[in-house]
Amino acid sequence: MPSIYFVDVTNRDAAQTARVGISKLEKTMINVYLGEMGVHQSEFAFPYVRHEQNYARANLELQGMGAMGGLVLQGWCRAQVGDVEASLPTGVEVLNLSISTSDQMIIHKFRGKLDREKVISDMVDAVSYARSHEIRDIGANAEDSSRTDMGYLTEFAMAAREAGAARFRYCDTLGYDTPNSIYHRVRELAEKVKIPIELHCHNDLGMAVANSISGAQGAIDGGVDAYINTTVNGIGERAGQADLLSCILALMFSRDMNGYHIADDINLNVSAKLARYVSNAFGIPIPINQPGVGANAFAHESGIHADGTLKDRRNYELYDFELLGRDEEECIPTGRVITTGEYGGLAGLRHVYERLGVVFEDGNEAQRALELVQYANAHTQSPLTDDELRFIAKYPEQVRKILTMTP
Repeated sequence: MPSIYFVDVTNRDAAQTARVGISKLEKTMINVYLGEMGVHQSEFAFPYVRHEQNYARANLELQGMGAMGGLVLQGWCRAQVGDVEASLPTGVEVLNLSISTSDQMIIHKFRGKLDREKVISDMVDAVSYARSHEIRDIGANAEDSSRTDMGYLTEFAMAAREAGAARFRYCDTLGYDTPNSIYHRVRELAEKVKIPIELHCHNDLGMAVANSISGAQGAIDGGVDAYINTTVNGIGERAGQADLLSCILALMFSRDMNGYHIADDINLNVSAKLARYVSNAFGIPIPINQPGVGANAFAHESGIHADGTLKDRRNYELYDFELLGRDEEECIPTGRVITTGEYGGLAGLRHVYERLGVVFEDGNEAQRALELVQYANAHTQSPLTDDELRFIAKYPEQVRKILTMTP
């Protein structure tokens, strides 16, 4: 029976959202948490972009060192041979190659530079080049799939498979599909092309999670594996994308999902920590009604709701808050507080790290750590978290590379 996998795109698609930003160290920590959560894959970088290349190299090193569990790191680039070529020096081995397929975009975005035939030939050239240069896993993305006619979309996906792509990404780029339409379109592609299908759904009409789940069902019912693209807290371009936790919870707890198996070894206990970290990193508060991790997700005031919940939580709660790691108390120190950061010194650094159980061998090691902490704080412009400080101490050479923007 085919299975469902998660490909989180927070560090690629959410990171390019207008009016927000995130540092390379914060992107790295998100990868660490995604690995801890058991997510299959992170679309972690634009490896052909110069300022991403040291970050990409360092994260691939960290992956090899086991810092991210079993998380697969996948790069994204345009379906152009030049982009693939520029990505290779980072050592990336998994790539998604993207090009627009709808007539709307071929006519009104490419404006005569590409036609339908050239779109397919460019994609085939890029996939073939990647295959010949030791990219072991390639996805072919059809941007604006939901507004592409099925005949041409099938031709595109078939050509991608024959060229050596391992997966086809169905992109509902404008959130145009409905749960019903995406189910049938994806199932038809699965049955005709027989290639695993990724679902990349935007939330312009508020249906990204529903469309992602229905699209995955279509792929499974069509006989192929499904890969659901998500972002943490649903952050993304315009109205956002499918929220990671909401999709997981829907597959685990909603009606008639018993036949749809999640292959990822998901540890939901990381959910609250990951949601808070991403919220702080992007500077976007978690909505009070966010599924699972919102402040009101397990709050009850109505008399009949409170009475029912106190008698048996299952009366008004489908799943337990403890499952998501929400039972851990957050403590804010009071009285004398010593911190370290961009303007900190050695005494403060040693004190903070001793509290975390980290002791430096000598003054030189402490001085090197201080420099990294100062630069990291300058990058994030936010107080460093305990996990970030531990990470800096454990992987200093990789952190130095992450903080160096020029490759």
